[in-house]
Amino acid sequence: MKYTEDHEWLRPEGDLVVVGITAHASEQLGDVVFVELPDAGKAVSTGDEICVIESVKAASDIRAPLDGEIVEVNQDIVDNPGLVNEDPQGAAWFFKMRPADMAALDGMMDEAAYKDLIG
Repeated sequence: MKYTEDHEWLRPEGDLVVVGITAHASEQLGDVVFVELPDAGKAVSTGDEICVIESVKAASDIRAPLDGEIVEVNQDIVDNPGLVNEDPQGAAWFFKMRPADMAALDGMMDEAAYKDLIG
């Protein structure tokens, strides 16, 4: 897996990338009560605000980590936002995307670098 400074994880699966938020981000947010996801088929650019997460503490945006197209979203976390707290790096993935350039993952942090970031 790769990680962003915005506390997102990215897991390549063939020509797609599965994206979610890290356990650290989930803990910082507290109890998640609402998730809004982008529509499948949406073209996105790196840095675009594409998801909204609301918790009892705060609201946060998820930004597109890569240029590409959203191909699937996880309806389970819309129906049960608490799943983001229960299994942030597993069942609570946010979306799958087809990146314009898979090589863009090469410049992202690995797990050791992410752990250094969060201390």
